[in-house]
Amino acid sequence: MSSLTIIPGRPLKGTLSVPGDKSITHRAIMLSALAEGESTIKAYCRGEDCLNTVRAFQALGVRIDESPDQLRVHGKGLWGLAEPDRPIDCGNSGTGIRLLAGLLAGQDFFTVLTGDESVRRRPMGRVVRPLREMGATIAGRKGGELAPLAVTGSRLKAIEYQLPLPSAQVKSALLFAALFAEGTTRVTEPRLSRDHTERLFRYFGIPLDRKGATIALEGRSPLRWSGVNALVVPGDLSAAAFFIVGATIVPDSDVTVVGVGVNPTRTGILEILSRMGADIQISNRREEAGEPVADLRIKSAALRGIRIGPEDIPQTIDEFPILCVAAAVAQGETIISGAEELRVKESDRITTMAMELRKMGVQITENPDGMVIQGLGPSHGNQGLQGAVCASHGDHRVAMSLAIAGLAACSPTVIRDTECIETSFPNFERKMLELLTERC
Repeated sequence: MSSLTIIPGRPLKGTLSVPGDKSITHRAIMLSALAEGESTIKAYCRGEDCLNTVRAFQALGVRIDESPDQLRVHGKGLWGLAEPDRPIDCGNSGTGIRLLAGLLAGQDFFTVLTGDESVRRRPMGRVVRPLREMGATIAGRKGGELAPLAVTGSRLKAIEYQLPLPSAQVKSALLFAALFAEGTTRVTEPRLSRDHTERLFRYFGIPLDRKGATIALEGRSPLRWSGVNALVVPGDLSAAAFFIVGATIVPDSDVTVVGVGVNPTRTGILEILSRMGADIQISNRREEAGEPVADLRIKSAALRGIRIGPEDIPQTIDEFPILCVAAAVAQGETIISGAEELRVKESDRITTMAMELRKMGVQITENPDGMVIQGLGPSHGNQGLQGAVCASHGDHRVAMSLAIAGLAACSPTVIRDTECIETSFPNFERKMLELLTERC
């Protein structure tokens, strides 16, 4: 079991890039596989989650040539996938297994989708139920509530579906299924969730119609879309978030992150940190693959506690652990509510972050849908964050968040079980060390 030891005392300085956006990489691979002809995906995320999606489509008969810098996907068209000869293992990726369930529901063959222990605990019924309404034949543990999922390809029909909660994964699974369904599928969101799927559909030439909160897609369209010559994946804002918070809370830091996706459905972390008093400058705005991209410069700043409510959660769902670290060093109280979805991520992120930050001296009250964090700001009257021996709970975002917390502590911190970081951010430790300047 690997571990990471963090020695505090040095600022973060310099310029870095972060891995390609994980969510966009998953979707780009899927759409490229369904396109006619070759697509090149550059600057993709090489985390294990996305590599498992590559392996899934290779098992489905799609040739994908891999190099460290790009993927070349030889698309087979909507109906060109082949039945795999073994179960498809999605590893730790909830995105992979849920979107594949929708994509494979309309095929004419049988597939078993599974994942690691964490994925097998995560709720699948939220995807399986609407897919069954479309005519999908999906079996699974507890009646389809849990993986493994056995998907028998069926002839699908369009439905109109109101999402009970904002979920980009459920929405995207239904849109992929809608490609194979007869009629026009309409999906309505209670609040706008990540729109990477919609943007990439349009980038590949698939017509979508959005009116207000409702997205409409006509299935079994005669349209045959071609691959794209060079799709450049923006840097993952969720990965950048660790260094954005790190540069904010470690004194005398000054960090620039280049080429980061700033999709407005994802920038809640920037908006919340700005409300807390962070110094974040956005420059060089541009577009890649239909997505807005920019460079971010972050300087250290004193933070203050705020309220983070249900309206903030859909745009910060992956950044919750590192936001907890920001709140832990802020002046005053931070109240987080409406975040019950975080209990069914790679870990119960409400409980795990509360448990680990308490080890570092933070007073936290855990609630069913969030927590109240008493920040250890400069006028709190103690030494701030304490070094501790912490556990990742097998959750990559928890592990990296605790590493950043360790940089702001007054003594060394050890994080146990850090193999999980490879899920989304290979070379995280190396990137962090490159930014740490020599002690003065």
